[in-house]
Amino acid sequence: MGLKGTVKVPGDKSMTHRAFLMGGIAEGTTVITNALMGADCLASLAAVEAIGARVERTEQDIQITGTDQLKAATIDCGNSGTTIRLLSGILAGGQETYTLTGDASLQKRPMDRVTVPLATLGATIEGNYAPLTIHGQHLVGTSYTLPVASAQVKSAVLLAGLFATGETTVIEPVLSRDHTERMLPKFGVEVTIQEQEHGRQIRLQGPARLQATTIDIPGDPSSAAFWWTAATLGHDSSITTEHVLMNPTRIGFLQVLRQMGASVEISNRQETAGEETADVTLATTSLQAVTIEGEQIPSLIDEIPLLALLATQADGRTIIRDAAELRVKETDRIETVVTTLRQIGATIEATADGMIIDGPTPLTGATVDSAGDHRLAMMLTIASTLQPEIQVLGNEVVEVSYPTFYDDLKTLQQ
Repeated sequence: MGLKGTVKVPGDKSMTHRAFLMGGIAEGTTVITNALMGADCLASLAAVEAIGARVERTEQDIQITGTDQLKAATIDCGNSGTTIRLLSGILAGGQETYTLTGDASLQKRPMDRVTVPLATLGATIEGNYAPLTIHGQHLVGTSYTLPVASAQVKSAVLLAGLFATGETTVIEPVLSRDHTERMLPKFGVEVTIQEQEHGRQIRLQGPARLQATTIDIPGDPSSAAFWWTAATLGHDSSITTEHVLMNPTRIGFLQVLRQMGASVEISNRQETAGEETADVTLATTSLQAVTIEGEQIPSLIDEIPLLALLATQADGRTIIRDAAELRVKETDRIETVVTTLRQIGATIEATADGMIIDGPTPLTGATVDSAGDHRLAMMLTIASTLQPEIQVLGNEVVEVSYPTFYDDLKTLQQ
């Protein structure tokens, strides 16, 4: 049975986190529409409330009145790596002591990737894993070169730079998600970006107080990717996702779909909050295997479980390399993807930094577990639209990033 129709996916997760956190420290009241109200982003909203921001929710929007007195607090970041890492940058320049903790999964994720660079601005942070104790300090601007492409680390340093005296510069050899540097000017802070032969320099002058603004969050391409996959693999399917974020650092997955031979149609291009948006339509096509590596990886890191599923139905051998970061996500995403896809008939093996998949192979019925990983749960559910005998356990975890996922699926099945 084909899937057909139009979906408006939830607001972009990365942009929602940043809008909540920046709104929480901005002067005045920031108004945010189409925010993602999943568990991860709600952790960021609760965090700014804990440090003194005032939050009002209506059916239409979220209004955040920011604070410049970052109150001492113990903050539970839940399962959200973005919350704990970006918040570390903000609180490093506060004047109190803060404790940041999270659930069992978050407590296993390494935090030295942000604590080490923040220390170069003068931050005092105890702990390499959550719980972290941050002793707010006077910070001094610095220049920091990212050892690996990481939007979270870059953002933590730039946000700390708002509280630092002098210029803070982040040098990134490989472009990573750039929502922070696109959104800061919306909040009235000048950001200078200089392209270099090897990457680029991002600079801001501190101390700088953010000014409240209005932000309409576009649809999350990482959520839209599930429907793009479902349409491509389905039987006589066609799905349009409306008002989706088209940030170049986030649509690597669409580019790979094109490389594999998918039918991608983009229409209704617009701009919001310094970001481009569009409607994206995909329809069923046959696919060719590809090799995905190097600079392609950062822009599609969250979509690799879906790429693995696509590869099971593509002609030839698909190779994914340079994705070692997946081993420290909510789960070891390389192992869990390989193990669960094997259970449903895939010819797939794990490598140290990726996977090798041979296709096409018919999917077989099995009961599989999400392992508490929202992206895995949704990927396996898309697999079940091809093979109805696939049963997914633990699918309530989709609340983290896409609370209406199963409602949207029902609409497309009618």
